Amino acid sequence: MLDTAILVAYFAVTFAVGFYFSRKERTSRDYFLAGQHVGWFAIGASLFSANIGSEHFIGLAGSGAATGLAVGCYEWSASFCLFILGWVFVPHYLRSGVFTMPEFLEKRFSPQCCTYLTWVSLFAYVFTKISVALFAGGILIREVFGWDYYTTAILLVLATGAYTIFGGLAAVIYTDLVQAFILIGGAAVLTWIGLDKAGGFEGLRAALPPDFFHMVKPVSDAGYPWPGTIFGTIVLGIWYWCTDQVIVQRTLSAPNVHEARKGAFFCAALKILPVFILVLPGLIAKTLWPNDVTGDNAYPLLVLRLMPPGLKGLMVAALLAALMSSLSAVFNSCSTLITMDIYKKWHPDAAESKLVNVGRWSTAGIVVLSILWIPFISHLNNQVYQYLQSVQAYVGAPITAAFLVGVLWKGATARAAFTTLVVGGLLGAARFTLDILHNALKWDLGPLNDVVTFSFLNFSLIVFALCLAIMYFVSKAGEAVGPEHLSIDWSRGIEGRRGEVIYTGVVVSIIVGLWVHFA
Repeated sequence: MLDTAILVAYFAVTFAVGFYFSRKERTSRDYFLAGQHVGWFAIGASLFSANIGSEHFIGLAGSGAATGLAVGCYEWSASFCLFILGWVFVPHYLRSGVFTMPEFLEKRFSPQCCTYLTWVSLFAYVFTKISVALFAGGILIREVFGWDYYTTAILLVLATGAYTIFGGLAAVIYTDLVQAFILIGGAAVLTWIGLDKAGGFEGLRAALPPDFFHMVKPVSDAGYPWPGTIFGTIVLGIWYWCTDQVIVQRTLSAPNVHEARKGAFFCAALKILPVFILVLPGLIAKTLWPNDVTGDNAYPLLVLRLMPPGLKGLMVAALLAALMSSLSAVFNSCSTLITMDIYKKWHPDAAESKLVNVGRWSTAGIVVLSILWIPFISHLNNQVYQYLQSVQAYVGAPITAAFLVGVLWKGATARAAFTTLVVGGLLGAARFTLDILHNALKWDLGPLNDVVTFSFLNFSLIVFALCLAIMYFVSKAGEAVGPEHLSIDWSRGIEGRRGEVIYTGVVVSIIVGLWVHFA
């Protein structure tokens, strides 16, 4: 009875917040950027909630049960990337007045770069972010509650789509604010109970191999070689945290640079938590039931076997919050890309009300496409988190190079950026195709087998280095340089406030200390 009451309260609060803001969206800036009135606390919580989806509950715990804490490298690297977002990128994004990341590339480089990033982003959102979120959510729902996967997935997509369609970014951000602390609270309670059952850290260390507690692995390690985990995750993270529409759109909702920056910094501190509340539960499950844990079932086992009545409702709410927040983020960002980077280009004189309606219909279209895609999602690889990271690594390296060089160097040209995006994208697509042929279809690729078994994190580092070289040498070929005001003026440096500098130093020191402790 208590579990049901908690779930009813969760949905009541979520829909009340979502539909409250549906009455406030009047212009395209209101609908897609929440009127640029959102404060740092809501921005930071929304960044965290949009990132932590059901795939994190499944994938981080599953990888933790299989290999230990090493998968947490993505989470702590994310904190560094959020500081890069706040210090390096946010000032240029807000100064440019853009709605989307492709629009920024168009202003800095060319329309061709905008078109490329728009379509790559839409494809990646539907076939990675939405797919993986629903797949991981289906595993949790089926294993923990025995609900029918397809029916539940459809209902959740429709429920999430409803408040996203009507409320726009403001509804998404403020429901994320609620959902962030529900999922943190639920995950923290489960970790506390599990750690007590396992005998604390001493019990975990006694039951598991010492290697499970080391996050820095040898260069020969297949999954987490140290060059990839230290530097490759930064390349991947800059793409995700600093150039991806789903994430950056939240900072664009701030009234000024300092509010946006503080929001990113708040999320950087929150990203310390997943190692302890999402990865650590995998180690706990492996300690308590070593013969039952097979990887991605680690988190569902903990919920089923440890959560008492009452608290189980809190955990259900946390899992639903993770799924719905990540879905709403993608739905809203897809509609922004379709409206501002595709429709508005075809209809430059469209009225504000028309743009808002196109945004709503675009969201509805993505919701329908997601429902149609649900039957195919069950064919995804069970190593869900690694699957997501590998695909994003192949997509992210050239985009990271184009944005980073474009912002840091005034000499970067449009031809160099477009060449980088195309060449890097083709290399990533080739590697992904080889992965499918070898891993899914079991083809023997001869000498190319070594390419497939080569760490995707190290692969992304090599592609990134190549893309940097392309950006430099093609730019030096003599084409006219793009708008300089969208690049850093090194004579002035990076402007900030003393408190922001101190905060950055404190959080970075904590993360470095944790890296050293678990090295």
